[in-house]
Amino acid sequence: MILVITRMKVISEKRLELSQTIASLSGSIRKEKGCKRCDFCQSIEDEDRLFLIEEWDTRENLMNHMKSENASVFRGGAQNLLQGPYERRFHTVFSPAGMAET
Repeated sequence: MILVITRMKVISEKRLELSQTIASLSGSIRKEKGCKRCDFCQSIEDEDRLFLIEEWDTRENLMNHMKSENASVFRGGAQNLLQGPYERRFHTVFSPAGMAET
């Protein structure tokens, strides 16, 4: 599984606009082949710090998503609403032998 964490610092006055944009996109992303999870979260310490958390079953499906219209809309729309560039990290996650995945 591949875990993708996108961290954003939104312009305070643009928080609602960005939240609505990502909320509408996340439903479409969840329907893409291989998407196991797509959640949009807010930091409890800083309401302008937002996170998009995605889980993908394979690298191939993630790469197809990165080329999709949903990803393009996010990249294009988010930049104008953020205080600076977003940070995106990719993590390969595995379950050790004998441990159940949840």
